[in-house]
Amino acid sequence: MDNHFDHLPVLSRGRHRNPKRGACFMELASYLAGERWSDHPACTHPLLAALARLVNDNVSDESRAKLVGLVPSIIGLASDDLRVDARIALRCATTALPVAAAERQLALAVSVLAAEEMLARLDGAPPGRLSAESRRAMEEVPHAAEQARRFSRAARITQKGFRRYAAPNAVQLSVVGIVQACIPDPDALLRRLLEEAIADSDALIRDSRTEVPEADSWTEVPEAETVEPVAPAPAPAHA
Repeated sequence: MDNHFDHLPVLSRGRHRNPKRGACFMELASYLAGERWSDHPACTHPLLAALARLVNDNVSDESRAKLVGLVPSIIGLASDDLRVDARIALRCATTALPVAAAERQLALAVSVLAAEEMLARLDGAPPGRLSAESRRAMEEVPHAAEQARRFSRAARITQKGFRRYAAPNAVQLSVVGIVQACIPDPDALLRRLLEEAIADSDALIRDSRTEVPEADSWTEVPEAETVEPVAPAPAPAHA
């Protein structure tokens, strides 16, 4: 059966000088979008592109080949709306937190609280609340969740600090946490994470405005608690 992806560059890890040498997920996106060959194309939100590069570099060759069908869906998802960064960071942290090793749970729980705080601030939602998705993830790791709340007390993230440090850190921590988790199929979870992050970004970018969740999908957390960003952790380089 003829496959319209057959003549495209083959997906592989890292950067590539030109299509003859292969392509990472985002280089293929630049190729399909008609942009200059790059793993940082303008057609995709920078944080979403970072997640795609990390997934590309951390799945097996067999799983990576199956990612090619997702590439067109990431083209055109470009925005400077900070809610996109927050939603991607939240999706990553809530996906990784329940499966990550104990030593990574605190940083991921702090990332969940940071993303929720930023989304609430940007959307004009009441402060100090968690979405149902975040609540479920935090309930999976009660000790880390309690530590994160104590750690985050009296801290406040700036929008600039969230975009430059906290959100990218959440994405890196999440991918590394999933890769190193004791689960049967980390590749499948990484693919699902990328699919869901693309869908989240698409909903925010393509809609004229973000819907505010219904009141019954939120739960109170102690009012005094805010979130402090953590320093970026090492993650596999895209080279």
